[in-house]
Order: sequence, then structure tokens, then C-alpha cells
Amino acid sequence: MEAVCIKSLPPNLDYKTEKYVLTNNKRVGVFHRLLQLAILCYVIGWVFIIKRGYQESDCDPHSSVITKIKGSSVTKDFQELQGRLWDEADFVKPSQGENVLFLVTNFISTPGQVLGVCPESPSISDGRCGENLDCTLGEHVVNGNGVKTGRCIFLNSTHSTCQIYGWCPVEKESLVRKIPLKEAENFTIFIKITVSFRKLNFVRTNVQKTLDDTYFKSCRYDPVSSPYCPVFTIKDITTNAKHSFEELSLLGGVVRIDIEWNCNLDYEETHCIPQYTFELQDINNNFRTATYFWDEDRLECRDLLKLYGIRFEISVTGEARRFGIVPTAVNLGAGCALLGSATVLCDLVLLYLDSKANFYWKCKYEEAKPPKSRKALQSTSINETSTLQEQ
Repeated sequence: MEAVCIKSLPPNLDYKTEKYVLTNNKRVGVFHRLLQLAILCYVIGWVFIIKRGYQESDCDPHSSVITKIKGSSVTKDFQELQGRLWDEADFVKPSQGENVLFLVTNFISTPGQVLGVCPESPSISDGRCGENLDCTLGEHVVNGNGVKTGRCIFLNSTHSTCQIYGWCPVEKESLVRKIPLKEAENFTIFIKITVSFRKLNFVRTNVQKTLDDTYFKSCRYDPVSSPYCPVFTIKDITTNAKHSFEELSLLGGVVRIDIEWNCNLDYEETHCIPQYTFELQDINNNFRTATYFWDEDRLECRDLLKLYGIRFEISVTGEARRFGIVPTAVNLGAGCALLGSATVLCDLVLLYLDSKANFYWKCKYEEAKPPKSRKALQSTSINETSTLQEQ
């Protein structure tokens, strides 16, 4: 009898459909349930509860900052500025109202400087000399105050410096010895912030709305009793930065003020309260400024001030969140896909790692062939009959 060969379709044109096979493999069954439990805990606990995956968020707040410093002090220890009054116009550099401000706490005053020749300061190493040859004519003093004239001047038995052309007399570093503006520790800083989360169309400010004009003159910030009073004393800020005012006021420093907004808009807006943190960034901060004028002899003069103080850098960050249907649907879909991956992983264990992998393979995959039609069966029967007759 002739063998009848059925030619199958090319493999790339086959269609595979799912076939569910119930297996009595307890190890894989327990592993499957543990995987499903772990995925459910991850999706519900981590994604939706901890990370709040059901909310849309805005992590790019737009903010405006307004600062004001109030206070005054009188210098008493410096002969050049005897009895001078310092207020916020003198203390704050640059002008208040920016994200960065400089509070003066100490200074070196060199009043009445005029252009001329005078000895360089002994504190400048490049200005020291032993003879005239050490002072090259026209050479600039490195980190100094002018240009060398070619002469070496003996100040006393131990110090001699080059004569320079510049603003005379030169500044004396030795004057930094006390804190003439110690009252600055009791000054107050008012920090008004308006933050806008444009993606969620939400605007918030850290200032309490009140009709009392004297409220901000008497209140002080407290995270519990007065969280909407953004008035801080300088001493409180330096203390929260883990340094004393006395340490920073002598030679200055840099303090960073971080204001963070974390707002869950699914609750009342009263829960959207800024958090303030203070951190010391650097020490020894100063710069110079001068006031120019003409004296009675029509000579150009200037009063030089080297100002030491605390530089405050204000940074605003935050995030606002609100329920959104899109992130909820996306995270639910991702969770369902993860649950399906548990089945795929267990199938891989059964088909490739189990000791009865060949048996499970045959049970899971089966080639389905369509039954023959009536005409095909009749022609096959006639052919078989004719073959038998010939025999």
C-alpha cells in the first residue's frame, strides 16, 4: 500500500493558539502564587500607596522671591566711623528683593584715600623688599594695591615695603579684630515666596492673608504655631545652620536657605506648607565698595570699605500632585502585564528546567490537522479498490 504524504505549510505561516494544561506540580504552583502575591504587593503597596501612582505630578515650580531685612546698629569701636548709624540700606548688599543678598556684619574702613605714592602694606608678600632693586619700576604688586615706583621704604626696624602709586593710604588688614555690627544677629529677614505649578494650575504663597498690618512686625516663624509667618532672625538662621553668629560675623560666610513645597492637592490647601532648611555652604566671605567725592582742594578722594558678612542664597523647590485618570490607567495596565509575566515565568520553569520537561512540552503543544473532505475520502477509497483489483 502506498504511503500518503501530507505536505505541511511553511513554519512561518503557522498559527499558534493557547492551550491550558492543568499540572499537578505543587512546587511550580506555590512558586506561581508567590510571584502573584509579590507583584500585587509591589503594585498596590509601592506603586499606588508609597509612590502614589494614581496621581499626576508637577516637579517644576515657578517662583518669585522677595526679601526684606529690618534693623539698625551704631559703630562705636572704630575711630574713623565714630557713632555712625548703619541701617538696612547699609547692611544689605546688593539691594534687597533678590534671591541672593549679602548682610554686612564686619568691615575695614579706609577713609579719605587719594591717588598718590605711599608704602605698600606689610601683609602683601610681593610688596616686601630689602633694597630698591627689589622694587622694579612699573611692576604691579601681585594681590597688592598699586604699581611699584622703584623705591624701598623702611617702615620700622623689622618691616620694609615697596613704595607704590595707588590709592593712599592703603588698606590695613589688621583692623579685622572685633565685631562692630554685633546687633545684626537680632535683625529679621522677611522672605515672601509665591510658587506656581503651571501644569496643575495651582498657585500658593507662604504668607498668611491677614488684615492686621502689624502682624508681620511681631510674628516669628514656627513650624507648628505660625507656619505662615516667614520672618526669621539672623541668629535663628545661623543656629539652624549649626553655626553661631559670632563665628560667621567676623570673616563672613555663605548660608543656603532651601524652601521645599510638597503639596498633595487631593487634600485641603492648608496641607500645602513650605519646609525651611538652612545649611552653611562656605566661610570667609567679603567684598569691597568705595564712595568717591572731591575735597576742598578739588582732589578726587574716596572712602573704601571692605565688607565682611553673611551671604544668603535662597532656593525654592517642590512638587505638587493630584489624582489623574491617565497615570492611574497606565499603572493598572502595567500591573496586569506584570501578573501575566508570572505565568510566562512558570511556563519556562516547566518546559525547560523541570525533570519532566519533555512530558509537559508534549502536553502543552499539539499540532492540529484539519479532517479530510468527502471528495478526498472517496477518491482515496477508489484508488485503494483499484489497487486491490490489479493485485
